[in-house]
Amino acid sequence: MLPENRSPTHPGEILAEEFLEPLGMTQVAFARHLGIPVQRVNEIVRGKRGVTPATAWLFSQALETTPGFWMTLQANFDLYRERPEAQVLPIARAS
Repeated sequence: MLPENRSPTHPGEILAEEFLEPLGMTQVAFARHLGIPVQRVNEIVRGKRGVTPATAWLFSQALETTPGFWMTLQANFDLYRERPEAQVLPIARAS
């Protein structure tokens, strides 16, 4: 369910504040652990890049979460950001 009064939190913010900071781990150390470029982690943390399914798998394995956790965070963020201003009426069903 999407929040009504605020935009959903970007997964990068969750990564930084709920995982990396408590672990005392830098973005550089995390990227090295995953075997991915530091720029990729940094862009996710800054909200400039989304979490892909491949990245969700890496995060889930390293942080003992599920890939669905990361994909749900990303999907909620994307859906909120792309919500259309105009409403479309439902298609009437034939009786």
